[in-house]
Amino acid sequence: MLICVTNRKLCQEDFLDRIYKLAQARPYAVMLREKDLDLLEYEQLAWQVKEICDSFEVLLIIHQNSAVAEKLKLTHLHLSMPAFRSYKKGESNLLVGVSVHSVAEAEEAQALGAAYVVAGHIYTTDCKKGIPPKGLSFLRQVCQVVSISVFAIGGVARNNVKDILKSGAKGFCVMSEAMTCNDPAMLVQEFAKDKLHARQLLF
Repeated sequence: MLICVTNRKLCQEDFLDRIYKLAQARPYAVMLREKDLDLLEYEQLAWQVKEICDSFEVLLIIHQNSAVAEKLKLTHLHLSMPAFRSYKKGESNLLVGVSVHSVAEAEEAQALGAAYVVAGHIYTTDCKKGIPPKGLSFLRQVCQVVSISVFAIGGVARNNVKDILKSGAKGFCVMSEAMTCNDPAMLVQEFAKDKLHARQLLF
């Protein structure tokens, strides 16, 4: 299953137009990342993205900003591992996913109540220049030690998703290509060919 991760700075077109085209093709979810925005700016953008995602029944995952997720009455939040450690889960009904970069972090995230983990980076990616990828062996280890859904991130492309799935992951996250490809709908459809596009929720 495909989670499209946003980065509006990569877009060569209007960002909301890009979101519309992606959502129209119905990926599993859109994760609104946009780490450079302050809380108010992020909230304003989130309302706009929510309207688009809702119109196509696509899950919207808020990144880092729990207050925005709650204000918009959304169900899903994604946090870094440090943020998740200090997150007071008992005070919210949000389903929280966590980015992990080691097997130990994956185990810790599950123990702390994560709904899913995003493990990476798996392949070489421009987003992590100079940092060696962790590879499929790392992904397999994460999938083996947790029972919650695992999504791969980092250098994910249509020619390597089968290896990702064989490693035990339930899906993958794509940012750069989702933001820059010429045909967003075709991108989503191509990833969906690997029998990942079922509409049931994994988390």
